[in-house]
Amino acid sequence: MRAVIVEQPGVVRVDDVPEPDPGPKDVVVRVGACGICGTDIHIIDGEFPPTQYPIVPGHEFGGTVVAVGEQVVEVEPGDRVGVDPTLNCGECYFCQRGRGNLCERWNGIGVGSHPGGFAECVAVPERSVYPIPASMDFRTAALIEPVSCVVHGFHVLNPQVGETYLIYGAGPMGLQNAQLARFNGASVVAILDINPSRQEIARSFGFEVVGASLDDVRHVAPRGFDNVIEATGRTKVAELAIDAVIRRGKLLLFGVCPPGEKAGYDAFKIYNEEISIFGSMAVLNSYGPAIDVIAAGAVDTEKMVTHTLPLDRFHDAVELFRQGAGLKIQIDPSA
Repeated sequence: MRAVIVEQPGVVRVDDVPEPDPGPKDVVVRVGACGICGTDIHIIDGEFPPTQYPIVPGHEFGGTVVAVGEQVVEVEPGDRVGVDPTLNCGECYFCQRGRGNLCERWNGIGVGSHPGGFAECVAVPERSVYPIPASMDFRTAALIEPVSCVVHGFHVLNPQVGETYLIYGAGPMGLQNAQLARFNGASVVAILDINPSRQEIARSFGFEVVGASLDDVRHVAPRGFDNVIEATGRTKVAELAIDAVIRRGKLLLFGVCPPGEKAGYDAFKIYNEEISIFGSMAVLNSYGPAIDVIAAGAVDTEKMVTHTLPLDRFHDAVELFRQGAGLKIQIDPSA
């Protein structure tokens, strides 16, 4: 079968690899679609420390079960599934306390040492697969994982109905955060992005309060926003975003900033205004809820997926991603 292989940072090829055999508790999924994420780019560039090379990347995918191991009990060939890439150990200090996304031996399908979804087929643990509705296509199934990251962020943020939101970044993750905010009963959702084309994309999703700087949107929440979500992954933006938070408001650092970069905050402001700053890392008990909110129409999945390319054009897909073209770029290994 064909698969993308990252031999080492900067060395990527699409080649033939052996078809996977399921272990006793594994299932083999024929991949229907797999989305490209910023983490995949970090893996290609050698900027994601958990990765062990060589690796088949890809952690946003769904497909059809084609084989199961002898001890698999809940899944059968022919089942249509999404795949939660989380592979926590279940035994360490954090796993025992229900915080598996912070696992001390954290691993992930397509991002750690386990082969991922940029392949025709992939073997995954039975516990990683979730049935999807009959009406859900695989392009949509490949959006479940990024939406599940957003759902986890909202679990951390714990917003209330009627609150205001400001989202920094109108890329795929920023727009998914904005759509979940609207779905959760926001009174105002404002979006900031310095890219005019991304601003227009945000407006195409029905968001009217869009700008390039805080001054452009401050009029809708003159005292500040109840919930500010940083979704650009830029440390300077994460630093500036606190200026948009209302007293006793919350700042969620959702974007993945470069490790080691420092953000400076006015400690007195945080104390005096009772501002809370949260981090949100990956997925935690949020993959199933993400299926449910997508099925309920929280996310416009048709607009989110703007490019679908075959496996042999993976390099072109990566270049489109680096250029910031469109929104979600996916690979269809069957094409």
